[in-house]
Amino acid sequence: MNKTSSAERISTDLELNLNRLKTAFGPSSDLIFKRISFQGIQAAAVYMDGLIDRQIVHDLLFDSIATLPDDHPNESLIQQLMAQDLSIINVQSLTDLGQVISAVLSGDTVLFLEHYEEALSYETCGGEVRAVTEPSSQIVIRGPKEGFNETLSTNVSLVRRRIRNPDLWLETMKIGSVTHTEVAMMYLNGTAKQEVIGEVRRRLQNINYESILESGYIENLIEEQTYTPFPTMYNTERPDTVAAHILEGRIAVFVNGTPFVLIAPTTFFMFFQSAEDFYHRTDVSSGIRFLRYISLFISMFGPSIYIASITFHQEMIPTPLLLSLASQRESVPFPALVEALIMEVSFEILREAGIRMPRAIGQAVSIVGALVLGQAAVQAGIVSSAMVIVVALTGISSFTTPSFNAALSIRLLRFVVMFCSAFLGFFGIAMFSILLTAHMCGLRSFGEPYLSPLAPLQADELKETFIRRAFKRFKPALLRSSSRKPN
Repeated sequence: MNKTSSAERISTDLELNLNRLKTAFGPSSDLIFKRISFQGIQAAAVYMDGLIDRQIVHDLLFDSIATLPDDHPNESLIQQLMAQDLSIINVQSLTDLGQVISAVLSGDTVLFLEHYEEALSYETCGGEVRAVTEPSSQIVIRGPKEGFNETLSTNVSLVRRRIRNPDLWLETMKIGSVTHTEVAMMYLNGTAKQEVIGEVRRRLQNINYESILESGYIENLIEEQTYTPFPTMYNTERPDTVAAHILEGRIAVFVNGTPFVLIAPTTFFMFFQSAEDFYHRTDVSSGIRFLRYISLFISMFGPSIYIASITFHQEMIPTPLLLSLASQRESVPFPALVEALIMEVSFEILREAGIRMPRAIGQAVSIVGALVLGQAAVQAGIVSSAMVIVVALTGISSFTTPSFNAALSIRLLRFVVMFCSAFLGFFGIAMFSILLTAHMCGLRSFGEPYLSPLAPLQADELKETFIRRAFKRFKPALLRSSSRKPN
């Protein structure tokens, strides 16, 4: 049977309209048809069970519509219904079947009337949603404990509670030819750059894809360069983080159905800053931020430096330490690269298993597995004790990165630089670093340099990248640039 065309206009025949909807939705048992009668007119309310608030629908149908008095006989029934004082419900008039289908799938209740060529859509969306809880991926000791959930309206309200300004603008659209997912971009008018706003809007509107199920879909479809290990859009489930970036002139992209909100434009150094940095004293926050950059260096180059030193540059190792390392490796049958790969791959498997296993036992299994596996590998003579220490320190250092997707990129690049060091020593590490830096310098996030303010160099703004200045001396970089007068 052919599906009903969504462009058909609503008929004056009530039964014909209902049959069209039944044809369009097929054998969907959650599509509810509720027939009512008032003022001598036959009517039917249509809604999708599970997407509506049942209490609101009950009050609407049996307390408001069914008892509608005929106070204005000169007005049409549609006008009387539109004029009802429903303080908690928005009412819209629909004229074609496509609008009706979209309204029903959005959680609205649509009212058809016999002999009328239009229907009324009442905003009754509800159903079971996850409550606002503490973010699971970006935990802080001090700071707000609220995190986004999967409902777009709730996420937007969490940001509006923090920025009570009429210049906080929100633009919504539906993306996905099949899913029709609600996507919204939020920005502070007058602070965000108009060219960036226009570019984000253009890329969102140009998305031609069937299904949008998570903000990661949007990120992959609108980012400038996909062939790069580095994320060029920042994502977070913390409302305070989104509010802070909006105040700096950035744009937030909300996607219905996911608690992760995208931020654009993005720089590399944003991934190593935490919301908690601004809730502690300046000296404490600066020290912790500096520690993250040290951990970044260890997590990427730790095994590679060990491999290069053992394989090519033994003269750089102090003699007592070199003798200790040589005695440990005496019974190891593999070269340093193979030894490191065995431990790194094992550690990554344990880490992934700990994430995927049930939460009650996942952490215990990953920790115990790492201890048992490392000890057993040393006793079996497969790896040396020094390599176990290096891999363990590298793995722990990678956990200090606040952003999971940035830490994942570093984990993948670690294996590449390990091969470079195994074949060319420190020269290979240097060549890899030069090529990686050149690649990062060429990246852009909605027109903004990815390594800003390091490249191009902006000395005054660079201070805030590595240390957190006192609030009296600090003004966000994008806010400064947007407030400059044009030349």
